[in-house]
Amino acid sequence: MDLIEYFRRQFAYDEWANREVLVALRGSGEASERSLQLMAHVLSAERLWLERLSQQPQSLPVWPELSLAQCDEQVSELARLWRNYVGAGCDLAQTISYKNSKGQPWTSTVEQVLTHVVMHSAYHRGQIASHMRASGLTPPYTDFIHCVRQGLIE
Repeated sequence: MDLIEYFRRQFAYDEWANREVLVALRGSGEASERSLQLMAHVLSAERLWLERLSQQPQSLPVWPELSLAQCDEQVSELARLWRNYVGAGCDLAQTISYKNSKGQPWTSTVEQVLTHVVMHSAYHRGQIASHMRASGLTPPYTDFIHCVRQGLIE
């Protein structure tokens, strides 16, 4: 498998896992404020990195206030945008220059950014799972291997 195909799979997993979290939050009867904040951050950060890759201005704050319905919309739109970006055969070795949220300039390769996006999202989904457990709720099972075992990706 080449790296482009690898990242296609990773972003398919990411979409699935984000949707699983939203289903769990909706099914909990009341989405905890912190879990919803974390999910909104995941989606905003995914959009921010896509905008950096495309050299577009940042359209959302890093920590936006989004409803569950708005998060649903973001997941759908971001899944399409990431499929288009990675599916276009992006140049993984290309470097991009950007400023982080503190205004510091950085340069990264596309491969580094794609890796970061998937790992950053998984990290925060883990925080959501911990928060849900601490609140007596059952978090979704969003492990990559579970997604594969369900036949959702190969």
